[in-house]
Amino acid sequence: MDLPLDPGWDPGEPGEPSWARPGAALGGRGLLALAAASGAAVWATWAVLLMPGFRRVPLRLQVPYQPSSPRQVANTLALLRGRAGKTVDLGSGDGRLVLEAYKEGLRPALGYELNPWLLCLANYRAWRAGYHGKISFLKRDLWKVNLSDCHNVIVFLAPSVKPPLATKLLAELPDDARVVAGRYPFPSWSPSCTLGQGLDQVWAYDIKEVRREVQGRAQQSQL
Repeated sequence: MDLPLDPGWDPGEPGEPSWARPGAALGGRGLLALAAASGAAVWATWAVLLMPGFRRVPLRLQVPYQPSSPRQVANTLALLRGRAGKTVDLGSGDGRLVLEAYKEGLRPALGYELNPWLLCLANYRAWRAGYHGKISFLKRDLWKVNLSDCHNVIVFLAPSVKPPLATKLLAELPDDARVVAGRYPFPSWSPSCTLGQGLDQVWAYDIKEVRREVQGRAQQSQL
């Protein structure tokens, strides 16, 4: 005896799960499959686009890519306004900060970035803006480059990177250099000025003042 079919039941194609049919509501299995597919897509993006630049970098010094917001870019450039000299972005990502710095007259302007995909994106942005060949994006490890000729340094890096980077900057930068940090300040430095609130806040450090502060603390510790 044939059983009557439920009017709302659609058999679909043979072997086709009910959650995959067009218009079908996602059940528990469907949600689980969707979550698994989303996770796989995120992992694939990380593995293909972002991981290549991290393979030779110690774990504590790795910094995931996070593009700067328009407000972060504006605040950074505001703290560099009126300055001159070589400007570098350490971990330049898609190049937006370097590009805007060049537009504001901070030249030469260049970015250091390990990830080859982000370097391609940065160079594409420069070409599209008409600045191809005028700004540079170099595949360099920021820990191995010499910063002694840099007068403006942009740093949008993770908190774990700031202490060892502070040591490098103090050892290499000239006295008239200014460092602008975004998202997270240097924990042991007092900023010359700051701008913005929350995630859009940026901090400016004048190296001559920072050196004076660090030397003063060292002398006090010896008393």
